[in-house]
Amino acid sequence: MSHADVNGLRIWYEQSGAGRPLVLLHGSYGSTEAFAPTRRAFVARRRLIAVDLPGHGRTADADRPLRFESMADDVAALLRHLDLPEVDLLGYSLGGGVALRTAIQHPTLVRRLVLVSTPCRRGGWHPDALAAMSAHDERAAERMRGTPAHERYARVAPRPQDWPLLWARSGELLRRDYDWSGEVAALPMPVLLVYADADAIPVRHMADFFGLLGGGRGDADGADRPASRLAVLPGLTHADVVASPALPAAVLPFLTHVARAPG
Repeated sequence: MSHADVNGLRIWYEQSGAGRPLVLLHGSYGSTEAFAPTRRAFVARRRLIAVDLPGHGRTADADRPLRFESMADDVAALLRHLDLPEVDLLGYSLGGGVALRTAIQHPTLVRRLVLVSTPCRRGGWHPDALAAMSAHDERAAERMRGTPAHERYARVAPRPQDWPLLWARSGELLRRDYDWSGEVAALPMPVLLVYADADAIPVRHMADFFGLLGGGRGDADGADRPASRLAVLPGLTHADVVASPALPAAVLPFLTHVARAPG
């Protein structure tokens, strides 16, 4: 467990295991603890680098707006600081957006990309989820005091009093429109999309996202099947998919299968 000074931040990360690096990025208001239930399955096969994103967990706020693009640059700077030229990158929800932007902005650093409960455009969220995210602000932070998320933050954050600031910055980020469809279609690495069957992202967006990666063509013999994959995990929701043993069961085979060369 350590901090790395990059891009004007002290980014907290922890390493465990051995083998090819797998970098884990958590969701909104979370920290590396989000992966505790699945860590043992991953660390048995991979060298894990779990990261606390800016303003989250043990990484202090940087007195700047939260942006997917800048957080992606922070992750890339950390990978270079750790001399990791090519990693497998897994991001969940907010961390999925950061992972996707990392792959778009720094494609040579990412060998394979896993996005868990992540849309490629803001309109990919369910309308109810969009309405809830739009209401994230300091008042919402006060209502969330005493919840498990707040208690974890208060226990590990360098400045626990920044809890309302995190909600203000997060709400401003989550209200910003984006559509990365064109950039997704140009990604050079294999991508695994993982969703819950009761996710905050509708199935139609899952299919659209997979289509951008060349999926869903319906060929009978699989000759045109892309290197990317789509997994919809049954009996789960956006809140619990990241802690389910079904997640490493879907992810690990994707990370080890031999991808077919394009064309």
